[in-house]
Amino acid sequence: MSDSMPGPGAVYGTAPGATPGEAAQGPADGGPAPLAARPSEPAAPAPLGVGRTPTGNAEVDARLERLADADHLPAEGHIEVYEDVHRGLRDALTALDAGPAPAPMPSYNHRS
Repeated sequence: MSDSMPGPGAVYGTAPGATPGEAAQGPADGGPAPLAARPSEPAAPAPLGVGRTPTGNAEVDARLERLADADHLPAEGHIEVYEDVHRGLRDALTALDAGPAPAPMPSYNHRS
């Protein structure tokens, strides 16, 4: 192994020659915090603040609003929301492609 490449089993974020339990010190210029100072728990779910522009189709707009439900879920819960929205959008778009039902044919069989 070269001096510039860590070997197998190297622990990133530790100072050279330090044991894996010793955190590297961050630079004095405000660089990354030492490993021990970093939070061990992930941040709580928070909205991303992505705006949604109405499409003018009530069914599509309702499905897009459902995406806001993912803002309050951990990442593991997003897939259920995304699949539900995808399914609803697919159904709404399929209905749009089908177009309106044809009008009934007028009856010309008027005998008096």
